[in-house]
This record gives sequence, C-alpha cells and structure tokens, in this order.
Amino acid sequence: MKVALAQQNYHIGNFEYNTQKIISAIRDAKANGADLIIFSELCVCGYPPRDFLEFPDFIDQSMVAVAQIAHEADTIGVLIGAPSRNPKPEGKDLFNSVYFLFQSEIKNVIHKTLLPTYDIFDEYRYFEPASTWELILFKGKKLAVTICEDIWDICENPLYTINPMDELSKLSPDLMINLSASPFDYIHAAERKNMIANNVARYKLPMLYCNTVGSQTEIVFDGGSIAMDAQQNIIAELPYFQEATQMIEWADNGQISVPSLAPRSYAAAPVLGSQYDAGLHIEDIHQALILGIRDYFAKMNFTKAIVASSGGIDSALVLALACEALGATNVQALLLPSQFSTDHSVNDAVALSQNLGNPYHIIAIKDVFASYEQALQPVFSGLAFSVAEENLQSRIRGAMVMALSNKFGSILLNTSNKSELATGYGTLYGDMAGGLGVLGDLYKMQVYALANYINRSIEIIPQNIIDKAPSAELRPGQKDSDSLPDYRILDAVLFQYIEKRKGPKELIAMGYEPTLVTRILKLVNTNEYKRNQFCPIIRVSPKAFGVGRRMPIVGKYLS
Repeated sequence: MKVALAQQNYHIGNFEYNTQKIISAIRDAKANGADLIIFSELCVCGYPPRDFLEFPDFIDQSMVAVAQIAHEADTIGVLIGAPSRNPKPEGKDLFNSVYFLFQSEIKNVIHKTLLPTYDIFDEYRYFEPASTWELILFKGKKLAVTICEDIWDICENPLYTINPMDELSKLSPDLMINLSASPFDYIHAAERKNMIANNVARYKLPMLYCNTVGSQTEIVFDGGSIAMDAQQNIIAELPYFQEATQMIEWADNGQISVPSLAPRSYAAAPVLGSQYDAGLHIEDIHQALILGIRDYFAKMNFTKAIVASSGGIDSALVLALACEALGATNVQALLLPSQFSTDHSVNDAVALSQNLGNPYHIIAIKDVFASYEQALQPVFSGLAFSVAEENLQSRIRGAMVMALSNKFGSILLNTSNKSELATGYGTLYGDMAGGLGVLGDLYKMQVYALANYINRSIEIIPQNIIDKAPSAELRPGQKDSDSLPDYRILDAVLFQYIEKRKGPKELIAMGYEPTLVTRILKLVNTNEYKRNQFCPIIRVSPKAFGVGRRMPIVGKYLS
C-alpha cells in the first residue's frame, strides 16, 4: 500500500482555498498511485479556528467542504481534519474530528479524545471529548487514527485520565496515524520526535504523523511530519517551515519504507535545559520569524511594512527580517531623530537601509517636540524634565510612523523585545505601537545572537549597531543600563521565571541576588497592563507573552 503525507499551509476560515489545496494534493497522490493520503488536524477550516466555531454558518461551510473533498476520494482513501456536530444534547455541540473518506463517501468519523486547555490551547472551550474508540478498516488493514494531543499523554505524570491509544491498542491495529497541528517553539521539534518514538516503543507499531505548516497570527506551525517504523527508525522526516508531500510504502509484513531514502536511527533529542542559552536554535527561530512575518502579511492581504528605524539593534533586526520575508522594496524605514539622537545612530540606520536596499525617510522630530513642550508649558511650568517628556518623544514617533502606515497602507512592525516587554521598558502608544510584534518572544541576548546569525556570511547589520551600548536616546547620555540590570543577568532571571516558573526563593537559591530578584519580578508583574494592550507576538519560545500566558492585571502576587 502507498500512503501519502500531505504537509500543507492553510488559511483559517478560507474554505475555498483550503479545499482546493486539499483536492489538488489528492489528485497528485492518485496520479502517483497512492492508496491513502493523510492531511492534518482541522485542515478543512484551519487551526486554531477559535470562536469561529461558535457560528453555525462556519460549521455549515466546513461540512460543505468535506462533501466536496469526499467527491474526490473515489479510488483513494483520504483522512482530513474538520469539526463535526455532536448529535447528543449532552456535552459540547462539536467534536474535533477526522473524516475518513473513500468511494466518495464519509466512511468513518473519529473524534479527538484529549482536548488541551494549557498555554495557547483552549479546545475544551469548544469540543466534546471522544468517549468511544474504533479502528478504521481499509483494504484489509486496521488503522488506529488519533488527533494531535491524543498521543502526547505518554509520560510519568499524565495530564489526562484516559489514553486513547491504550484503548485502540486493545483492538490490535496495524498502524498508528496521527493528524496534528503542533505549533513551533524552539524545543518542540525535539519533544515531538521523542513523543513519537515513545508511542512506537510502547505499542510496537509504526506511526505516520502529519503536521501542518504555516503561521496563524502569532502561532507558527513548522511541519516536520514524520514516518517512523516499529523499530523506531525515522523512515522519512518532511522539511520544516515549508509545504511538502511524501510517499510512504507500507508492505504486507507491516514494514514502512521510502525506497529513495535510507532509514535513520532515532536518538532521544535534548529539550529545554535548566539554564538560559541565548544561542539555542537560532537558525530555527530565524526561519520561524520569516514564516511568521510572511504569512501574517499574505493572509491579511498586506504587502508593505514600515519600521521605525532608530539605529539600534532591535529595529535593525526587525528591518533585516522584514526585508528577507517581504522583499526590500516592500519595507519602508522611517528615521525619526530628536535633539537627543546621536549622529552615529542616524548614520547606522542609513547604512543599514543601504545594505538592505530598502527605501527610507528621515523626519526630524525636534521641532514637533518643541511645539508640544510649548503647548504643555502652562501645565508643566516649573517642573523638571522627566519620563513624561521622554515618553512624549516616543509617542510623537508612534504618531509619525502610524501616519505613514495609514497613508501608504502598510503594517507597522513593532521592534520591542521580550526583555523590554517583561519589564515594562517601553511606551504605550509610542514604541509599543504596531500591528505585529516580531521580537516580542526573543530576549535581548537572543536578539544579539540572531543579528550575528543574519551577518553570518556578509555584514548586513552594521557592526557598530551590534557593538554599541543599547539606548532609547530620550535624554542626553541615556543607556538601557540606567533603568535595567545587565541584559545577561536580566534575561537569565526572566527565563527562569517565565519559561521555567521558578519563584523568588528558587531563584535566590540559584545564586541570584535577592534584591535583584525582587526588583525584576516586581517589574514583570506590575507591567502586565502594558502587555495586555500589545500587538500579537510571533511565538518562538515555550512560553510567550500573549494568548499562552494569562496573568491578572491587578494581581498582587510578587508585585
């Protein structure tokens, strides 16, 4: 039997687009002699559909698309993911389902059992879990079909009380198949391989695992679909961050193979370590950010971006990434120097745009700032220059760059990094403005590591931008270090608190100075109100700000 894995990039709610993409892959698979083709979780409607699922019309359109796809499943078996209605009045109205299509009919509908409600996931909000389990019979073979999370609860501390593969294994299946929408973070590919290998070892069966690819607002899906035989050899591993299709041979003796590929022995991969490492998986992070930017623009029908280019490391990196993702001619840089901006910052920003080949404009804000000062003078009279005037400059810049965004129909890319967002080192309605946060899930030292990666072959980001001390340049001689701890220490503490959930006692026991720990954690927790108003952030870590981290704004804990 020949089985095709179809790793595709879908658009949430774009049923015509998704359906045609699926049908095209089915036709190609039939032309190549495939008996069965496997797609990914909720591929018909796109993942995650979130509250679209509450609209009956959305479900109706999904069902129409399933029927269209079924028409193509004449001589080939097709496994697709889509919501299905729960016929029982008890429980949620929908299931997260896999439809098995063959002979132009819906032969089976398999429901997802384990519905995650952690981090970015909120599936139990919409779906009813499966309570019965069955195999799919196809051409004399018994298929154990599961959906994403269904194969993840295989650990020493299970999250759920039922394991669907345990139930399916009682029915003596021949093959495990999993349709998945497993998002990227920089350790998840390693976790994913380990999880697949653990299932294969436990059930002594080969597994075909099909993951989606593409970015959906803040969530990036990296693909990396895998075929693993019963001996835990990787028979095929599809590319990361791109669409692909792979044909798998499934022999009568149960062995799977790809004649053109040599099997690779699986070795347990290391996952997230206990210490912060700014250089970890930088190449993967780079690819994820490029895909995140590119898909956000394509799926929102935008083509042009604008970046407030300051001559600093953060805006330089965002500009370089945007030019790579969208093409340099589609990315406009706006330089907005004030009387506190140094000549080298302006020169560095100009040199960067010249290296990249993107258009740039310089608009000095000194006179605009002076007019604001004059207007505010009756109220501010006699008061010293303070953070109010500093933030005013940032808000003038925000207004300027948004004016160009509106005038030219471009999306403003925000340049705030995770260290700044964590500690509130940013100005609401100023440098925190934007339509998409490109660096919001990268700590400052990761920003430097990624900038050096961008420069790995040729100097794109001027070395002076990388080497100079970071500064907001909102007052004479200002440096980030005036307001924040050294980024190497700050990032390490933030990593332990945010990613590893370490409390103050644990952090102090690790050797961090008690006053510093108290200060950093207070900064994080008292600035939740700022992050709550921030734009979507491309997620690359196991714990990003945004939908996957839900904290009270008015909470007292550690504040």
